[in-house]
Amino acid sequence: MDSDLADAVEDLKAIFEKRFIPASFGKHDAEAVAELKSKLGLTERFASFLRDANPIDVETATPPERVRFIPAGELEQEQIGYGVGDADNPAMSGWREGWIVIAHSALLGDPYFIDTTRLDAEDDCPVMTAMSGTGHVEPVLCATSFATFLQILTAGMEVATGFADHSADPDDEHIFKEALAPKLRSIDGAALREGHWTS
Repeated sequence: MDSDLADAVEDLKAIFEKRFIPASFGKHDAEAVAELKSKLGLTERFASFLRDANPIDVETATPPERVRFIPAGELEQEQIGYGVGDADNPAMSGWREGWIVIAHSALLGDPYFIDTTRLDAEDDCPVMTAMSGTGHVEPVLCATSFATFLQILTAGMEVATGFADHSADPDDEHIFKEALAPKLRSIDGAALREGHWTS
């Protein structure tokens, strides 16, 4: 992993430890990751994340959202029903080639996906989400890169310290989002403007 991604991963691991929330990261076989990269068109930055910090059992916890990562071993299968269809799960209307699902909302089932058609200089790309069950994909920006996605999740977990892990209180959600907004502004202004994390 490059230093920016490594720092983002270490900060995410640290906030799980600080909040006493179990999270399991591991290594994934380099050849298996290379095969996934070739089949799915993964970016090098995301491939390096799978090699060095495979999210075996990783789910963030904040009042409005719980983001559950897909482990490397399940990544190919998880694409079925989105860009890849089969007899039981047709491809989703409006889904574009180059979108790879990497996580889900554990509360709503919405996918989080990288848009590999929009590479940056670090071979990274934006992370998007879309409401599930609507029949057509309307993508919303969550982060301008995978590295900043991890930073945003870390900031959310930090702000959520002291909130009940399973809070459904609208006041808690409002207070949380107001506290998260200034942190988002410094991490990823475009993600703040899009409003996924704060609206």
